[in-house]
Amino acid sequence: MRDFNKFELGNIKLLSGKILKSARLVYKTYGTLNKKKSNVVLLPTFYTGTHIRNEGFIGKNRVLNPNKYFIISINMFGNGLSSSPSNSKKNQQGSKFPTVTLWDNINCQHKLIAEKLKIKKIALVTGWSMAGCQSYQWAAQYPNMVKSILPFCASSKTSIHNHVFLEGVKSALTADKNWNGGNYKKQPIAGLKAFGRVYAGWAFSQDFYRKKLYKKIGYKDVEGLLKDWENDHAKNWDANDLLLKLKTWQLNDISKGPIYKSNYIKALKSIRAKTILMPCNQDLYFRTEDNLLEHQYISRSKFRPIDSSFGHCAANPGNDKNFQDKLDKNIKDLLN
Repeated sequence: MRDFNKFELGNIKLLSGKILKSARLVYKTYGTLNKKKSNVVLLPTFYTGTHIRNEGFIGKNRVLNPNKYFIISINMFGNGLSSSPSNSKKNQQGSKFPTVTLWDNINCQHKLIAEKLKIKKIALVTGWSMAGCQSYQWAAQYPNMVKSILPFCASSKTSIHNHVFLEGVKSALTADKNWNGGNYKKQPIAGLKAFGRVYAGWAFSQDFYRKKLYKKIGYKDVEGLLKDWENDHAKNWDANDLLLKLKTWQLNDISKGPIYKSNYIKALKSIRAKTILMPCNQDLYFRTEDNLLEHQYISRSKFRPIDSSFGHCAANPGNDKNFQDKLDKNIKDLLN
């Protein structure tokens, strides 16, 4: 029995001018929408996440309590649930699937929120990593609709260094002889495993490995962690899906599109939402300095970095209790 909802959008014209045929968003809601429709929290999905992984940020003992808030978790295009290379019809299956930007994702999410659910205001958009990137996009694309945002371990524009990091993991995947330009008959397993193994070196900080913190999250040694990352990507992800989302990530820039026409500073200044920027100082690719620049131009922003040897994965539910507690405090500050 499925535990999610589907929103059929039909054919959608993308920012590139191409058409995403029979577009579909998969989402799940938690809690009850109040009469004033004032308790809406939007929680998009992150790079290797679905609405199920987002449940780690929700709970009766968390600030995002479904007894109090109406929480909507929307799956990003390319994650295997919403429209993706792996689940589309032959005319846009696999490598034929068009490039999708965060502008496209939020354009379609807005249709779900405003047209399907009849919601006019969102109390908070928050999320980790690519989900956090979507919170900026929401605030810039629909500044009158979003009351507050809390991106954590994220940025409003993908830096050159972040782009290069992603080129590295992409190259590890596509070096597999079975990749065949995305036109594979069977998954490029060796490439997927290499992707996961390389990624593990970036997801955690140098201190994480130096202090052997992998033992605190259930691994006997480093090789055990690496094998787990290999197997997670090889068993749970389609190669074209991963690379579609990777391209979306690389293209992340809230100023792209018809509203700001690549004027990045103007896009930042347009954000009216109360904002808390919550980077991790030890994150190796969403760097604190990028958020500090954003803070200068987002008028209602607060800059609250945090230290964690877990690096980017400090935000992964269950890894760092201190990060979790500070995240909940920041969410509470925005919603009160």
